[in-house]
Amino acid sequence: MNIRHPANRYAGHPSESCDSMAQVRRVTWWGLAINLGLSAVKFLFGVVGSSQALIADAVHSLSDSVTDVAVLIGVSYWAAPADEHHPYGHARIETMVTATIGIVLGAVGLGIGYRAIAGINEKDMTQPGWVALAAACVSIVVKESLYQWTVQVGRRVKSSALLANAWHHRSDALSSVPVALAVLATRIWPSWGFLDHVAAVIVCVLIVYAAWQIAWPALRQLSDIGAATEHRQAILDLARRTEGVGAVHALRTRYLGPGLQVDLHVQVDPNLTVRDGHDIAGAVKRRLLDDGPEVVDVLVHLEPLPDESD
Repeated sequence: MNIRHPANRYAGHPSESCDSMAQVRRVTWWGLAINLGLSAVKFLFGVVGSSQALIADAVHSLSDSVTDVAVLIGVSYWAAPADEHHPYGHARIETMVTATIGIVLGAVGLGIGYRAIAGINEKDMTQPGWVALAAACVSIVVKESLYQWTVQVGRRVKSSALLANAWHHRSDALSSVPVALAVLATRIWPSWGFLDHVAAVIVCVLIVYAAWQIAWPALRQLSDIGAATEHRQAILDLARRTEGVGAVHALRTRYLGPGLQVDLHVQVDPNLTVRDGHDIAGAVKRRLLDDGPEVVDVLVHLEPLPDESD
């Protein structure tokens, strides 16, 4: 006997689904507008203020816009309910978007690092101006605020892609910190113009690290990696503590978006009626959905306990 629950965290009340999608779209549209504006300001001030690090930071902000677009396009697909061709839902699309954000972010970081290292030995270095420092400070405040807003929405709607995009915003804020410090240092000590290039390299390291943190978990989920050991143990404990369950085995898990699909075998008294067994399996399902670690889909296979006389 198999008991299944629909595999889609948006499959609840239609108004809840629409509200979640609206929240994702609202914060992402604002992020897109802010990123485009910041990119233009930082690029302009980087040119006027002669700061390669700030220009590199402007490119980073522009890459944020690319991932904003990916989220805006993707949310309409990953929030769609299960259908004939996608019986497990479309949550994997969100994981694909998350991985894409990480890969794009990593490519941008490596590009910035290459240009910075290539120009670090330039003899004719122009001292960055105060406008570059102002632009970097504005970027830190704005992008950290955007991160806080985006991560709150991402946690509320449990969206890995939105959380990844939030970290893209924070990486932009973090990358502006060494830019600001480098510009300030070169204003105080003009002979230290090389610091602007060093700051760009630091920006590269921060960006690539953030990209790894985003892309690697998503890629592992796409390869059907199971839940962590502590989550598996929590699932087994919940199932075993359900009234009527004699034993649990053959637990399998995999990720559907940010949530877990659970497949397990439950052994019960062989003398129970089909109805009683069905009720026990249903109780296991409800318990895992209510108390399990981000469980969004459950398949319970019912088996009779082995006869001790055998």
